[in-house]
Amino acid sequence: MSMKSKYFETNAIHAGYEVSKHGGSLSPPIYQTSTFVFPDAETGERRFAGNEAGYVYSRLKNPTVVMFEERMAELEGGEKGLAFASGMAAVSAVLLGLLKTGDHILCSEGVYGCTFGLLQYMEDHLQIGHSLIPMENEAALEAAILPNTSLIYIESPINPTMKLVDLEMVSRVAREKNIPVIVDNTFCSPYLQQPLKKGCDIVVHSATKYLCGHGDVIGGVAVGRQDVMQQIAMTAQKDIGGIMSPFEAWLLLRGIKTLPVRMDRHCDNAERVAVLLKRHPSIESIFFPGDPDFAQYKAGKRQMKKAGGMISFLIKGGKPEAQQIMNALKLVKIAVSLGDAETLIQHPATMTHAVVPEQEREKMGIKQNLLRLSVGLEAWQDIWADLEQALQSVYQKENQVVR
Repeated sequence: MSMKSKYFETNAIHAGYEVSKHGGSLSPPIYQTSTFVFPDAETGERRFAGNEAGYVYSRLKNPTVVMFEERMAELEGGEKGLAFASGMAAVSAVLLGLLKTGDHILCSEGVYGCTFGLLQYMEDHLQIGHSLIPMENEAALEAAILPNTSLIYIESPINPTMKLVDLEMVSRVAREKNIPVIVDNTFCSPYLQQPLKKGCDIVVHSATKYLCGHGDVIGGVAVGRQDVMQQIAMTAQKDIGGIMSPFEAWLLLRGIKTLPVRMDRHCDNAERVAVLLKRHPSIESIFFPGDPDFAQYKAGKRQMKKAGGMISFLIKGGKPEAQQIMNALKLVKIAVSLGDAETLIQHPATMTHAVVPEQEREKMGIKQNLLRLSVGLEAWQDIWADLEQALQSVYQKENQVVR
């Protein structure tokens, strides 16, 4: 029988899986099946009516996927998890499952480009409005809440500017208005931040990122209260059908086992690289929650275990210099994902946030000279050596003068 633990590291390996129920297999089995056989017609009737627990069809529920959902619920401190085919499938299912035409969403000022696109689609086609605001204090938040505001959606840290939102502050205001708070926790993973314990209602992740950790899965997950998640499961998840496959769930269960170890290394490497980037003469500024000069440094200390593995920074110049730097890199890979073992870099204005109109991007702080770095698990010395040589190749004359 599995032991219930108070320690994250133990639950990351054992939560949601009972060896004795699966023939003693140490590794969770992959139930690679689309449908399940009923012992008799009456059982099928009861399961379809919701009067008996059990498996019917893998779009509704699959044993391997349930193991992943239960592990995530444990790690996030929630009651029920729901797995999806991608992070955006999780975001869209939660929003469509909770909102209706005429509602309004209040969002943190910056959001992932595809989330921005989804919000715009919902406004154009479903008449569900949205506002993007900084959420810097209670007064500003309360002033932005409209009579039809039905949901508050937050990224923290915000992609790619790394701005933080005070989760307890937002939850406090939202609770008084009876408005649910959804937090995209992808950049932190539950190892670094647990928004449900700060009073938020639902957490969503692109499981593709840190939860997987190896760049070989596309998946998403949402965690929250039992009744709310069941509502989403029986509507947006079941009927729209953006469900996770058993194999993806199995890969994620495997990846999560090493999540604490990987996150510690990501964070340690990022701290070292951030210090060196900040000192470099070709860098205008860095955006990293672990930097004592970061605007929300104290908020990060309150709600994050560590500062994370993501760094954004402004280089001198504009898009040409940013692209030259990326093209000069040898170890660091140009790619738009994050949370992989490999260090990745991308140019948000022309990549992840290209869908966002230029005026909105500027307002969010996504400038042409902004680069986003996902610090990997390599030796930090090698990561820095590659960044330094790329910067040197672009700013060689200037740096020679500075030195």
